[in-house]
This record gives sequence, C-alpha cells and structure tokens, in this order.
Amino acid sequence: MSYTAPVKDMLFAIEHLANIEQVAQMPGFEDAGLDTAAAVLEECARFNEGVVAPLNVPGDQNPSSWKDGVVTTTPGFKDAFAQFAQGGWQGLQHPASFGGQGLPKTIGAACVEMLNSANLSFALCPLLTDGAIEALLTAGSDELKATYLEKLISGQWTGTMNLTEPQAGSDLALVRTRAEAQGDGTYKVFGTKIFITYGEHDMAENIVHLVLARVAGAPEGVKGISLFVVPKFLVNADGSLGARNDAHCVSIEHKLGIKASPTAVLQFGDHGGAVGYLVGEENRGLEYMFIMMNAARYAVGVQGIAVAERAYQHAVQYARERVQSRPVDGSVKGSATIIHHPDVRRMLMTMRAYTEGCRAMATVAAAAYDAAHHDADAEVRKDNAAFYEFMVPLVKGFSTEMSLEVTSLGVQVHGGMGFIEETGAAQYYRDARILPIYEGTTAIQANDLVGRKTGRDGGATARAIAAQIEKTESELRASASDAARSMAERLTAARTAFLEVVDFVVGAAKQDPNAVFAGSVPYLMLAGNLVAGWQMARALLVAERLAATGQDAAFMQAKVATARFYAEHILVRAPALRDEIVHGGASVMQLPLEAF
Repeated sequence: MSYTAPVKDMLFAIEHLANIEQVAQMPGFEDAGLDTAAAVLEECARFNEGVVAPLNVPGDQNPSSWKDGVVTTTPGFKDAFAQFAQGGWQGLQHPASFGGQGLPKTIGAACVEMLNSANLSFALCPLLTDGAIEALLTAGSDELKATYLEKLISGQWTGTMNLTEPQAGSDLALVRTRAEAQGDGTYKVFGTKIFITYGEHDMAENIVHLVLARVAGAPEGVKGISLFVVPKFLVNADGSLGARNDAHCVSIEHKLGIKASPTAVLQFGDHGGAVGYLVGEENRGLEYMFIMMNAARYAVGVQGIAVAERAYQHAVQYARERVQSRPVDGSVKGSATIIHHPDVRRMLMTMRAYTEGCRAMATVAAAAYDAAHHDADAEVRKDNAAFYEFMVPLVKGFSTEMSLEVTSLGVQVHGGMGFIEETGAAQYYRDARILPIYEGTTAIQANDLVGRKTGRDGGATARAIAAQIEKTESELRASASDAARSMAERLTAARTAFLEVVDFVVGAAKQDPNAVFAGSVPYLMLAGNLVAGWQMARALLVAERLAATGQDAAFMQAKVATARFYAEHILVRAPALRDEIVHGGASVMQLPLEAF
C-alpha cells in the first residue's frame, strides 16, 4: 500500500502546539519559521513517498543477507540511501559548520517520522548515525570532529552504537570488551558486541563504530567504562580511507520484524586488535553514550508514531473497500463496506487518536529541546531542559507501547485477512514489536521516570507540568462546546490521578521501593497518556477557534472530533492506572518465587 505523509497534521502541531515562529526567534534558527517548515516537509514527503516507501515490503520479503563477513542490503536500499544522502537529509538537524542544515529538532522530528513511516528498516541506519553525531559533537576532540563529523553528516559514512554483549544486556556494568593503550594516543580494542544495528552493510563507504570498552586498571562497574571510535576503515591524514580495521561482522540476526535492517554481531580484535580512538576522557564512556541513547530514545518514540500512522492508513484503506454485513442502523440496505460498522469506527478512531496525540507530544518535546539548547535566556533553557528530559521516557515508552496497540488493531480491522502476510498489515505489527525493547525497554524508561525524572527533584518537574495542564483545563471550561467540556472533565480527572501517583512515588520510593517500581510502567503509561491528552486538548482549542473563522473547517472539525474521542476513550484510562499503581504493588510481589 502506498504511503501519504500527514503533512497537514504535522504542520498543525508544529505551528500551533510547538509554536515554530517562537523557535525561529532563537539564535541560529532565524530562517526556520513556518514557511521553511512547510517547504522542508513537502520535499521530505515527496522523497519518502516516492523513493523509500516502495522498498518497505520488498525489504520484508527479501531482507539483508550475510556471507563471508559481507552484508548485502535489500535491492534498492543502496540507491535510496545515496539519494537520501545527496538530498542532505542526514544533516538536517546538524550544525552548518560541519556541513549540516542546522534546522531545529521541531522540523527535523517530522522528517524523521516520515522516513520511519516509509520504511522502518531503512530509517534505522540514519537514526544510529544521528546518535553517533550527537556524541561526537558533545564529547569528541577537535581531531575526532574534524575527521568524522563532516562525512557522517553528509551521509557518506554511517555510525553505530556498540553497547550490548552476550553477557551484558541492559546491565552495562558487565561489559568485558577491553581497550589497551598503545602509547601513541590510540588503543587496541578486543571483544564481541551483539545487536548492532547496521553494524555492517553496503550502503556507505565507511562505518564509524562507537564502542564501549574497559581500559586496563579501570574501576569496576559502570564507572570504569570508556567510549571509543572504531572505524571499519582507518582514515588517513588527508581524510581518505586507509587499511581495513580489525572489526568484522561474524553474523546477522534472523528477526520477527525490521528484517531488512541488518542486526550484526561484531568481533573486534581477532587479528591483533582493532584500532580505536578515545572519545573524551577515560572512564566517562557511559556518560557520553547516554548522549547517543537519549537521542536514540526520542527517535525510537517517533518510530512508534511512524509505524502507527502507516498501520492506520493501511487499515482505513481496507475498511473503505472491504464489503461485509449490513450496518446495524439500517443506513445501507445490503452489505456495506466495514467502515460503516461502529466497532470498526471505534478501532480506526483509537488508531487515529493515539497517533495524533503522540505526534503532538513528540513535537512539543522537540520544541522544548530546541529552546533548551538555543534560547537566549538561561532560565528558559533550564526550564525547557527539565521539561524535555521528563518527556524523553514518555515519548519513547508511551509512543512505542501505543504502536503495539495500534498495529494490532490494524490487523484486527482486516479480520482474518490481517493474519495473512500478503495484505501487509502483519508487517507493521511485527516491525513495531521491537520498539518497546531496544534503546531501553519500557521498564527501563519507567525506572528512569520514577528515579531520575520524578524522585530526584521531589516531583517538582512533574507538578510544574500538571500546573500547565490545569491552565488548559480552565481554557476548555471557558468554551461553550460539548467537546471542550468533555475534554476538560477527563483531563482534570487524569491530572488528579497523575498528581496522586507523583505523591505516592515521591513518598514511598525509599521505604517501599518494590511497591513503587512495581507500578513504574503503569506510571509511565499514565503520564504519557496525560501529556498526549493535554496536547490533544490544546489542539481542540486551536481547532475550534480556527473553525469558527472558516479556516479549513473540515480539517479543524476532524481535529476536534479526534480530540474528543481521545478524551472519552483513552484519557479515561488514567484513574484506573492510578489505582493499579497506588494500591497494586503488594499483589505484584505477593506470590513466592518458588510458586512461579
């Protein structure tokens, strides 16, 4: 099925919720207002609809292959990636000083969504490269920046993130890969890394691996981990490629989904040691890797939104064409297309509302990131940094969990045909299943939300967000519409539930940690639901105002209807989650271990 980028909805969120014109007042973003956003998104849509999206099904049917250490990607991927690089898409959000376009994340996030909707497997390569760029920009030496950044930002080279080992998944304290100083500023790296996305491929001339390893004599645990650049090919002083490094792909995984994306097992140092270059200082590697991980976690949340959008479009098209049964209201005398049936409409509206709500949340978070890094006012930067950091686990965790529900509903809309691979609905479901797992499982995001984002500041950031939501409730109550009043009632109930959970987390984390962390994922789901619902409420208010002026009335009315549905079918889950968190911890831990 073809893909149509939801440019109008993206621009609505960028203009009215993220306030792109305010972003364009920040130093460095003066030319990045709404007109620029519209032009970039339209061009991005053309590229992804025409070049990348047609490769989605072929990638699933004819995935990347490995033979004798060489990975060959799906036919068409290499040419599409060359066009991606030539179009400057890799450098969209990166500094102009290294060849990028220097656009704000507020615009870039929409382009990332389009790329992932078009082809999740293809989009993973640029996603990891973005993370490598961010890490080098933040912690790399001038020499490393000069050697690698321009080629990464141009898309001539790609990047990877090497954390996981066979014995060290999320527990990076168990990392065994070692690095030996050579006395000339270089290191020799030895070890095995698994689950390395695009760790080997044929789409770029060099691959820049960022690798976690231990230097001899380093402290035990995570405090003794360092970060190294280990390129596939060494780089000569003039920037040309030199000898092949001792870093090799020994296999790729056979997976449930994202089959075209090669997930590599990489072996470093089997032939004397892979040459590596220290990033920053020894023993601060995890700190630097978290720069990559935060960038990747946000991007994976956008992947969830992207695959949900694709599944929704697929389901709507099928529902418009599939004839089955008479409508219960007798509006059609004979059998009708299934989009007439109330439960199919409920499923489609759930898919639509979830996707729009999470898109709005991610767009607002992107604007906060831009303000945190570029606003001229230090206090504004500080406040937006706190807000963005709180948003990252919500965007990652809630949006990816949401994508499982949406893609599952997409299969359900198709009925029995959804279980048949030829209809295409199943691919979105399979592809989405990895999203709540990689770059930190939902539980890891939830533990971060409980510990670092809520407990560390005594709930101050969470309560500040709730105060902003309360202002939106007041605006809703000032409206005379049924939709606004309905949203206000549900938003208030959800916010109240959220604050009760924040009080519980802050008050009980030390004396009863099991009870609090037993509810950490439900807390993340409540918080994500609330913030997405808040953005839908803001969208409702804007849409009502614009519809009253006659501006794109059909679109605005649909926005209001979708927001109301979100309130009455999704936001209403928040109080139940509150009860699960506050009162359900004991039952999680009650059954003795031997009884399982």
